Amino acid sequence: MTATASLARVSSTRQGVWYALGAYGLWGVLPVYWKALQTVPAPEILTHRIAWSFVFLAILTATRGQWAPLRAALSRRNLLIYCVAAALLSVNWLLYIWAVNAGRIVETSLGYFINPLLSVLLGVAFLRERLRRAQWLAVSLAAGGVAYLTWQYGSLPWVALALATSFGLYGLMKKTAPLPALQGLTLETALLWLPALAFLAFGEIRGTAALGHAGGRTDLLLVGTGIVTGLPLLLFAAAARKVSLVTLGLLQYLAPSLQLAIGVLVYGEPFGRTRLIGFGVIWGALALYSLEGLWRARRRQPVTLRLG
Repeated sequence: MTATASLARVSSTRQGVWYALGAYGLWGVLPVYWKALQTVPAPEILTHRIAWSFVFLAILTATRGQWAPLRAALSRRNLLIYCVAAALLSVNWLLYIWAVNAGRIVETSLGYFINPLLSVLLGVAFLRERLRRAQWLAVSLAAGGVAYLTWQYGSLPWVALALATSFGLYGLMKKTAPLPALQGLTLETALLWLPALAFLAFGEIRGTAALGHAGGRTDLLLVGTGIVTGLPLLLFAAAARKVSLVTLGLLQYLAPSLQLAIGVLVYGEPFGRTRLIGFGVIWGALALYSLEGLWRARRRQPVTLRLG
């Protein structure tokens, strides 16, 4: 590899890291956006998010000339796959918006800390993937952390588990889905678009709709849900082409870390000794899993011999 090519590769990787930081950073501060809309019921926010996301993604799909290949891929099997994916995504979005505005940001962050390890278990269960000893230990530690929190509080952290499960199953569907990221998400929001419009129209008829009736600031925030949904996804897609999966895997913890900090420091949610111990065990599991993956990735890198 020449010096010029090496510098170009380093520059591309650095750019990819910035894209990833942008994506995970935006996802991390998203609770602030939903809190600004807390006077609007969560189902209505969800339907606006679906409707405006489809508009945003449809424009992007058109400008990139992707409508023709998307239409060509509309087989019965693909529609079934993306219907299930769309249902899982809408459940995840609805629960997340509701939990943020119900004062449970810390628990939502726990869900996204758990998600990578739950995704590993789904891979074992459905894709016949195998775990190494360190990975099994990491999963067991995370399960122990959840069990400790359950024991201390007397109930399952159901918001965290439901978020992790719905997004983990969504990721499993996407792993076997045939379309690229932009086309797939455009199709998912397209499948939900008409039901979302029907819900919004019903609210308008009943006189309970927020858009156009709750002030210009709320209107702007509702329309902006399409951008705050689509922009980090685009940044993530750009990052995925420029950096390794290991790097993306390590950076993904930025989002729930920011969510946790916002929940505790900005909105004053409780984070006492019990939560600190439970989260600490799960963080330890994530650290073990990430470091083991990083070590494996470095071992696979070819050794370059330099002569002279």
